[in-house]
Amino acid sequence: MNGAAGSRADLLVTGRVATLAGGRASGFGWLEAIAIHDGRVVAAGSASDVEGLTDPGTHRLALEPGEVAIPGIIDAHLHLAERGMAADRVNLTEAATLSDGLEIVAGVASRVTTGGWIQGHGWLADRWGGWPTADRIEAVSAGHPAAIWAHDHHAIWANETAIRLAGLDATTPDPPGGAIRRLEDGRPAGVFHEAASRLITSRIPPPSADEIAGSIGPLVEQLLAHGVTGVHDPGALSLQAGLGPAIDAYRGLAATGGLRIRIHVCVREEQLDAALEAGLRSGRPIEAADDGVRLRFGWLKLFADGTLGSRSASMLEPFEPEPDGSPQPGDGRGLWMTEPERLVELVRRAADAGIGCLIHAIGDRAVRVALDALEPVAGATRPVMPRLEHVQLATEADVGRFARAGIAASVQPIHLRSDAEAARRLWGARAEHDGYRLRSILETGAILAFGTDAPVESIDPWPGIEIAVTRRSRSWPGEDRFGASEALSVADALRAATVGPATTAGTPDRGRLVPGSVADVVVIPAAALEGPVEPGGLLGRVRPRLVLVDGEVAFER
Repeated sequence: MNGAAGSRADLLVTGRVATLAGGRASGFGWLEAIAIHDGRVVAAGSASDVEGLTDPGTHRLALEPGEVAIPGIIDAHLHLAERGMAADRVNLTEAATLSDGLEIVAGVASRVTTGGWIQGHGWLADRWGGWPTADRIEAVSAGHPAAIWAHDHHAIWANETAIRLAGLDATTPDPPGGAIRRLEDGRPAGVFHEAASRLITSRIPPPSADEIAGSIGPLVEQLLAHGVTGVHDPGALSLQAGLGPAIDAYRGLAATGGLRIRIHVCVREEQLDAALEAGLRSGRPIEAADDGVRLRFGWLKLFADGTLGSRSASMLEPFEPEPDGSPQPGDGRGLWMTEPERLVELVRRAADAGIGCLIHAIGDRAVRVALDALEPVAGATRPVMPRLEHVQLATEADVGRFARAGIAASVQPIHLRSDAEAARRLWGARAEHDGYRLRSILETGAILAFGTDAPVESIDPWPGIEIAVTRRSRSWPGEDRFGASEALSVADALRAATVGPATTAGTPDRGRLVPGSVADVVVIPAAALEGPVEPGGLLGRVRPRLVLVDGEVAFER
């Protein structure tokens, strides 16, 4: 038995427990029982050994036949505050056509108060067969300004009212790191890529800390229902002075004991000065009253490039031509959201102050430049690891650099479901060989951490875990698999959703169920981990029966 001698168990969990102890070779790390005291695992081993820590006051959780216990899922990339605020806004993720999308916008417009903005997300130019325009959404906006993010949140669709409010016309130049789609006469057509989106969003009144805090509560309940007990929030753009209302919301919740899951919160470049002034350091508590139990500071998030869907991912070779011949942002190889020299400068400045960085890098050129920026300071910001976010295209030469430098790959496998068709069309032969290289990165010894990127995708982590194993989707034709050689085992995929995020955050007491770990326990059907894994199967549809946080029931179905 592994554990602390003499520790009495408040709770004994018996049955089949996937402790995820040891390394990859240990698989799930199955054991028969864990003992929990004061919110932590104090022993793990056989049922008979652990039984010795019980007394008449010990509660017991005997797993039912066909159930297993796993550690709580940690979502390494979930915009928690942003997703909370998105709940009451336009959602176009299911709009198959432009007409469908306009109908949804019209319905929301009828409920917006005078002077209010129509906001939302979810449209996809590839799904709609072209880029939407300002005049089309103007016709259904009932006089309200409208600004709706694309599916990837890297382009915004604005109506004519919003464009007028922003004072934009044919003479408005493209800002550095951004591009404005234009009509033949040069006027904005309605879509603003990357940094150009700020020309619109800077006009939208930001939500208050109280509004954000109020939206987080219901969302946390949904996360717990999916088995998610921890989140790394990569933040949202703040055009206000200071740290912004999202961090104020988190601090308020932590100070009053209102956080039911564990959160590492990040800042963006615009907030770096305020973070330094406030003395924030990676891995440390943000709110003294919380003592780091639920709320810690994570990283500075930087952007190397944009996205595949917005044609702004930074590429070593140009995107394939558009079928309709329409121009792409920049020189056909994407955009720099932050120039490489500036990226190096920001990473060094943050590291000197004890702040680690995670860098959004999707295209292969961006991945290379981001690795170049992080490598010189990779060991300087412990306990957190430097990270690259998304890593959707990476060359063979760069894959091995993650492990050698101690840089983690934080990826969202669920993006493959919506991006596969566009990746093949826009990246050509590179897509299958260099796209979404999960297994290749993991087998070098690098840390792989999974997330959902909600609200870009659903908060449900299980479809992403599934597609990492199958490399298939029910929405694809036939038996099509994208980069089959990059598929993971179920155990490796589960580790990337638990152990991986905990390791990147420097929190070895999370993501496993071993002595010393926090007692975040999720009870799920055993068949999800052990049966054949098929698209839309049990693994992608897991719904926990029971979730414990710190050994206490946080959700019960």
